[in-house]
Amino acid sequence: MPFLSRIGRIAFLAALVAPAALMPVRAAAAAAPAKTQKVAIDNFAFAPQVIVVAPGTTVTWTNADEDPHTVVATDKSFHSAAMDTEESYSFTFTRPGEYAYFCSLHPHMTGKVIVRG
Repeated sequence: MPFLSRIGRIAFLAALVAPAALMPVRAAAAAAPAKTQKVAIDNFAFAPQVIVVAPGTTVTWTNADEDPHTVVATDKSFHSAAMDTEESYSFTFTRPGEYAYFCSLHPHMTGKVIVRG
């Protein structure tokens, strides 16, 4: 690179190195999986009945029964509308704790989300 001045060579090398230096950061950000957990509502039960998740996890309940169901926290922190077959409800848990829930249409159906972080 004899045709470039010293400053020109530094700028040229910086332009070559900068994108390579940023690639691991971009790859790591893109590879970070979304925190999600699924709970099925099937045969008048939540499956799994108890799940343990990290803060920031979104839990999605999907009704696989032919009858409608709801998901209602006993502490009233979340509450779904009645879900028909194949409908879903999602809630993101941001704080550690234990969140018991039930189906308001069928109170014998219970479950729990444990958030540990």
